[in-house]
Amino acid sequence: MNIAIIGSGYVGLITGACFAEFGINVTCVDNDEKKIELMRKGLVPFYEPGLEELLQRNLKAGRLHFTNDLAEAVDSALVIFIAVGTPPRGDGSAEMKYVEGVAREIARHIKSYKVIVTKSTVPVGTGERIKKIISKNLKENIDFDVASNPEFLREGAGIEDFMRPNRIVIGASSAQAIAIIKDLYRPLYLIETPIVITDIKTAELIKYASNAFLAVKVSFINEMANLCESVGADVQVVAKGMGLDRRIGPKFLHAGPGYGGSCFPKDTLALLQIGNENSVDLGIIEATVKANERQKEKAADRIINTFPKLKGKTICILGLSFKPNTNDLRDAPAIFIINRLLKAGAKIRAYDPVAMEDAKQILPKITYCKDAYDAVNGSDAIVIVTEWNQFRNLDLGKIKKLAKGNFFFDLRNIYEPERLRKMGFKYYSVGRV
Repeated sequence: MNIAIIGSGYVGLITGACFAEFGINVTCVDNDEKKIELMRKGLVPFYEPGLEELLQRNLKAGRLHFTNDLAEAVDSALVIFIAVGTPPRGDGSAEMKYVEGVAREIARHIKSYKVIVTKSTVPVGTGERIKKIISKNLKENIDFDVASNPEFLREGAGIEDFMRPNRIVIGASSAQAIAIIKDLYRPLYLIETPIVITDIKTAELIKYASNAFLAVKVSFINEMANLCESVGADVQVVAKGMGLDRRIGPKFLHAGPGYGGSCFPKDTLALLQIGNENSVDLGIIEATVKANERQKEKAADRIINTFPKLKGKTICILGLSFKPNTNDLRDAPAIFIINRLLKAGAKIRAYDPVAMEDAKQILPKITYCKDAYDAVNGSDAIVIVTEWNQFRNLDLGKIKKLAKGNFFFDLRNIYEPERLRKMGFKYYSVGRV
């Protein structure tokens, strides 16, 4: 079977490479010629563990192709996945011009039956809108189906999530379209992956509901962390006690400086907008968004208020990406915190294993360092913002000698408070006293 993936960003490229690994002939389309040339050489334009090897293997096998010629890709494919971006607009709603533009382009080049599938995270009702756009722009009366197959790929673990997913969701009204999409995922039958078959609107909402619920868990445990600090409890033990309840589970119960990334901030705001448009009050989601903003503010305020005067002080920031194993800086707590510190007059020395080149585009006035110890050198305070593995076992004795000051802000609760304080650090964590 031949398929086309329109959009070669994070979702599109991982989807294409993994389907090619399943033995399917895949053509990935993008309008960025430089990106296309890069991927044809087997290079990935963003950081994702294991993806480059997967890309190169399937290029060599002849199952994975890259082009900016949408017409050619559409003509040869039975299934066309739309995987272009849906960034937030000013009101929080998803920007749909890229999805709608692709739908119009697909319609102009359809010559035979196709299944057009949305992979992008899109508002409820998008499937119907795509069907109308394609019908309106068809050059001749050709049969086609529209379906929804939302992605659930975690950045840093995208390949594992595709190859061993918790579930596959297929939203469609056509039995033929459902059968074709199920056939694409046939290799997953061996590991008995659950497949949820539903209508398009329900499939579209499953994606938003899933991300919003996980965001709720993050904001909830952060609020519990704040309460723990006031009453003298330990949020890590609270989270462990909660997580052992199978109805709750331990995932996403890790207190920190707030969530970021390409999904949670965007999808919670988009879901709120969907609620507004349908006159439904989504109070829990609204509270989650507000709690997350407060958590980032609280993290920055704690650093700023520790010093009688922050102006002229040097702060070491360890970790820039919103989480480990990605270079994604979208809504990263580190970026928010750094901007607040800069506004207060601080100097910043920063290190991140993979995100520094991207960070230079949005934070050009800070000092980027060769490693964690270089960043610590001469700093008045150390702040761990992203829990990269290499920050979990730092040589604390070396850090104590290199640092100018003894303030240590562990925003991911990596280290034991008693150990750090015995070494002479003024140690601060989240939800622990």
